[in-house]
Amino acid sequence: MYDERYATTRRLTIEKPICFDAPVDGVSTLLKTPDTDQKIAEGGLRLQSLFKASSEDKPLITVVTVVYNGAGYLEDTIKSVIEQTYDNIEYIIVDGGSKDGTLDIIKKFEHAIDYWVSSPDKGMYDGLARGFQMVSGLIMCYLNAGDLYVKTALEAVASIFKSTGSEWITGMRSVCNESNQIVRVDTPFRYRSELIRKGVYGKYLPYIQQESTFWRKSLLRKIDFDVFKSFRYAGDYYLWFCFSNTAVLRVAQVQLGIFKRHEGQLSESLDKYWEEVSLFSENRKATDFFYVFYDALLWAIESRLRPKKLSGNILFSKCKRI
Repeated sequence: MYDERYATTRRLTIEKPICFDAPVDGVSTLLKTPDTDQKIAEGGLRLQSLFKASSEDKPLITVVTVVYNGAGYLEDTIKSVIEQTYDNIEYIIVDGGSKDGTLDIIKKFEHAIDYWVSSPDKGMYDGLARGFQMVSGLIMCYLNAGDLYVKTALEAVASIFKSTGSEWITGMRSVCNESNQIVRVDTPFRYRSELIRKGVYGKYLPYIQQESTFWRKSLLRKIDFDVFKSFRYAGDYYLWFCFSNTAVLRVAQVQLGIFKRHEGQLSESLDKYWEEVSLFSENRKATDFFYVFYDALLWAIESRLRPKKLSGNILFSKCKRI
């Protein structure tokens, strides 16, 4: 099966990747979720014995989307993935047992989805943990239902990882309204590893935009998935906390992901979000606030002076471990 129309169907193979039979880089990969009485439905290319493979010039990038009753906005998210210019993308969708028209939308595009499953879960990060277990790409990310990628995002991501050897990157922070009109774009200055672990970003310094953040699959070894699944709000920051113990988050001056603002988002519950962050973040010391003040000043100066790159050559910001 080959379909030139979609980024997810241009490089299919019947050769089953070795990661489904043995751990690679210390990470095991499931072909599909285990069969249980609670599983409502599943489908996708994998169940037709159609797979993807990484190569030196075309690393496989896996996108995971979790959704629950997202019929009103899921289709735009799916299209933003399968209509990418990059042509080695694996797409996995985990539905939490939706009761609206979400499954109809997934089935509409299942010919371009590697694997999808619908079954009840204990929340967003429980569903995301299941999705992460099925990632076969070397580079990965997740995109919530409703959020978007710019059309060239994953092509840029592949280029960055190939040319720099980075483990973990993030791009420009972009926000759109419910009509998919971009209302804000800015470029992060830098993210210090120690300050990530102190729970600073998003509280005292600008946040890390999850929609624009990508990492090597091997970093999954750093995550305690029992802890990750327990979160309702701050699972993203827990990922950054775990990654920052060994990896440096590099900032690329290129537009990648877009966060869509709409009513009823979990991200609106900020007090509960920071309560969860406090459960795992390290205690802040007085000296940390020197770096917070110093970087806040530099963020303000840099935002006025640095060139804006929405396409073309990719520039890197300074990123430090302290």
